[in-house]
Amino acid sequence: MSIQAVLFDHDGTLVNSEPVHLELWNTVLKTYGVQLTEQQYKDLYAGVPTPANAVDLVKRFGIPAEAVALAKAKNLQTAKYLEQNSFPLMPGVIHTVSSLHQSGLKLGVVTGASANGVRATLGANQLESLFSVTVSGDDVMRSKPEPDCYLLALERLSLKPEDCVAIEDTEHGLRAAALAGIACLAIPTEMTRNHDFSLATAVLPNMNAAFEYIQKRYLAPALEA
Repeated sequence: MSIQAVLFDHDGTLVNSEPVHLELWNTVLKTYGVQLTEQQYKDLYAGVPTPANAVDLVKRFGIPAEAVALAKAKNLQTAKYLEQNSFPLMPGVIHTVSSLHQSGLKLGVVTGASANGVRATLGANQLESLFSVTVSGDDVMRSKPEPDCYLLALERLSLKPEDCVAIEDTEHGLRAAALAGIACLAIPTEMTRNHDFSLATAVLPNMNAAFEYIQKRYLAPALEA
């Protein structure tokens, strides 16, 4: 079985951004006397798009603000962070991305978050030319765990689900890929190890292992054919 494209999630997969997102959320929530612990963030909010997190936070903590306003405040904090920084890459990303590109595969970023983080990551690491498509939560009405982001990526690449494999670090992202009919490799992080990865084609320890899996499972058969 061969493929034509690899679709990467962004936060938690290409970049180690979840600890930063926790800090940014706590900056916003401090105004309301609320602070999330790392465990709360792991259990409830890691890998979930900002609008959905805002809805839950308002309801769970009785925050006297509209969820839309809370999400807007979080997005503003994220934008300020990205003006000065980019999220740190996960280990093995440069090698994996460059090697897969050299093998002739198309690459995409499919994130439920906003596009500004992806732009900062690709720009800071000179990776823009290696990716054929980027799809963010800004591009669809329904973000992950709905499949819309992945379906749009397939449309833009003119590919079928079976032509691709996705890489995700969360249950929400995995479900989005699965609903789009795309095989998905899961790489749990410290923030998402308690998620349900039963829908994954394989659960792997890191990006280097994901590259080796793709190379053996999807690229070697094509080279032998």
